[in-house]
Amino acid sequence: MSKSFPLLLLLAACHQAPTPAAAPAPAEAEPAQAAPVEAPLPRQKATTATDEAQLGTLPEGVGVAVGQAAPDATVSDAEGRPVALADLMAEGPTLLVFYRGGWCPYCNHQMHELTQAWDGFQARGITPVAISVDRADESAKTRASWEIPFPVLSDPDLVAHTAWNVLNHVDDETYQWLTGLGHDLEEASGRDHHTIGVPSMFLVDADGTVRWAHADPAYKVRPTPEQVFAIVDGLAEPLAQTEAR
Repeated sequence: MSKSFPLLLLLAACHQAPTPAAAPAPAEAEPAQAAPVEAPLPRQKATTATDEAQLGTLPEGVGVAVGQAAPDATVSDAEGRPVALADLMAEGPTLLVFYRGGWCPYCNHQMHELTQAWDGFQARGITPVAISVDRADESAKTRASWEIPFPVLSDPDLVAHTAWNVLNHVDDETYQWLTGLGHDLEEASGRDHHTIGVPSMFLVDADGTVRWAHADPAYKVRPTPEQVFAIVDGLAEPLAQTEAR
């Protein structure tokens, strides 16, 4: 064997390409940030404007008549704090709105309409105040859904509803029908009385007197904000003419 063969092997080994360094591990990707999920808006159905001939009417045995002193009652605000209606009404003219609850699509439409009409109420110096038998956290959901700028109050114990005489006792057949539609009255109010409000509105002036009143058990029919503005603008004596209490 040639003595040069080991030397050739040694030279070949010296000229082999160096072993490549291990590639750095890829950096771990930042976890994707999930887009915030917005809560769906409550279902709403458009109401029908009240016929002009029916505006300002009360069914027999329902509501507080024009000229009467506005009843006081202590309820809860959307945060669960006690609120006296007299304290709210003492701040100036008030449109008290009783609605059936946040589960009612027609009431949701009404709350949305009132919210959109906020500038018109402010221009007339009137503050809407909405009341239902919903418990406080349900009222909070309603207020947050439409970013409602006025008070939304909770009266599951029917204190204000009784004082204003707007009680609607739901019979068993209607209760079962509503339950079948997915409207759980007991869940909404936290009570088992199956009583909701008659949809109604009361304009109270700065002196605490009812100046206009409307109620209608036909829950799909409600006065529009524009109709209320026309009533206010047509009053012989402005709501805020007398001194606040």
